[in-house]
Amino acid sequence: MRNWLVLLCPCVLGAALHLWLRLRSPPPARASAVHPADHLALFPRWKSSHYDVVVGVLSARNNHELRNVIRSTWLKHLIQHPTLSQRVLVKFIIGARGCDVPVEDREDPYSCRLLNITDPVLNQEIEAFSFPEDTSSGLSEDRVVSVSFRVLHPIVITSLGVFYDAGDAGFQRNITVMLYQAEQEEALFIARFSPPSCGVQVNRLWYKPVEQFILPESFEGTIVWESQDPQGLASRNLHTVTVNDGGGVLRVLTAAEGALPHGFMEGVEGVAGGFIYTIQEGDALLQNLHSRPQRRVDHTRGLHEEDALLKEESSVHDDIIFVDVVDTYRNVPAKLLNFYKWTVESTSFDLLLKTDDDCYVDLEAVFSRIAREHLDRPNFWWGNFRWNWAVDRTGKWQELEYPSPAYPAFACGSGYVVSRDIVHWLASNAGRLKTYQGEDVSMGIWMAAIGPTRYQDSLWLCEKTCETGMLSSPQYSARELTDLWRLKELCGDPCQCEA
Repeated sequence: MRNWLVLLCPCVLGAALHLWLRLRSPPPARASAVHPADHLALFPRWKSSHYDVVVGVLSARNNHELRNVIRSTWLKHLIQHPTLSQRVLVKFIIGARGCDVPVEDREDPYSCRLLNITDPVLNQEIEAFSFPEDTSSGLSEDRVVSVSFRVLHPIVITSLGVFYDAGDAGFQRNITVMLYQAEQEEALFIARFSPPSCGVQVNRLWYKPVEQFILPESFEGTIVWESQDPQGLASRNLHTVTVNDGGGVLRVLTAAEGALPHGFMEGVEGVAGGFIYTIQEGDALLQNLHSRPQRRVDHTRGLHEEDALLKEESSVHDDIIFVDVVDTYRNVPAKLLNFYKWTVESTSFDLLLKTDDDCYVDLEAVFSRIAREHLDRPNFWWGNFRWNWAVDRTGKWQELEYPSPAYPAFACGSGYVVSRDIVHWLASNAGRLKTYQGEDVSMGIWMAAIGPTRYQDSLWLCEKTCETGMLSSPQYSARELTDLWRLKELCGDPCQCEA
């Protein structure tokens, strides 16, 4: 499956060059050491030392245990090292504000977007789209039309329909309606309309029933209308149609939020019919909405307690940079850009190493490799690169903004090193660089614009595994990190002891 993606490199690079300096509104906030309690931009007074390497550790606000394990393992070893302690500066990168929406009330756990369901329409069938009475304008003739949608609370689709307004002439077209789950090539439902089998007319649409099963929360699908007739479909622009979202349980994805699925690129975005659905689990939904106010109060109290813990942690260890960002997974690229700006404004350095708080890191091995391979050159990016990586359109790594089917080369997030001039470029352009679903792929897209020299090194591990001589390895628990470092100190190898 990966082989055909090699052919897409020019497309990917072209898209990257087109997008890397697209203006965003509003631009990312200025990088600053923002205090979690009062969110004031307070830059600590750093010594004017020059560092060979600045290490930025991306960390979530509530990952106190992981940060403490790092402080008691590789960071402690660094501080006690007779020479490296003066050559390296290590800072944890944390968003200054937690999300004020409880996880249960978010559209997904990776963002801070409120699941805005109000007054759900229960115990009745709902037509997904309503067409205006005046159909004389906005109609177009197309062979394939599609529209994508996301389910925010479980629904059941009972019928698929087509738009056809021919007065007394009767139904005279041959149209197939298909419903696909995102990134799947086989349709879940199919309804075929023809003059002898046109279904039942409801308002301005003709409907046919389909097999009924529950589409769960977070389901993403695409309705496709396809005409077998030379004259094509009678369709309307999506923006001229009223979407009946049932009180917020359904969202239609417009062009601004994402491209059409790869299989339908020959079609156009629009509506050539609709579907009828019902809302499921109504009692549970009402109970959830009823308990929201108290949940919000409890969550706000928890945020204040978290602020206090972070304030104390920062004051004790003096190794945290609070950047002016709401701390969620979707905002990690913005956290990174803000840290680059802080680094440029506050320190003097040669190289910057980025890692995560769940990663094992061996800084002595990093310095040894820099010296042996002369990895301190300008316009330089050292990491373990993924090439021709397919863009995910669903799940945690869902990408709705990058149009190409594959990303430019990007380094695994467990660890990579970039030269000072690259960090300066990123910091100076931070207000114009668009952020994508993850910091690793965002970095790849940004770097495609300037073409740094890449140094491929498989010892920056991409998956949770242990290899002798590894520079980093990701996705460990606090206990696992402790065990790795114990073996490292005991035997010189985190993976095994000969004895």
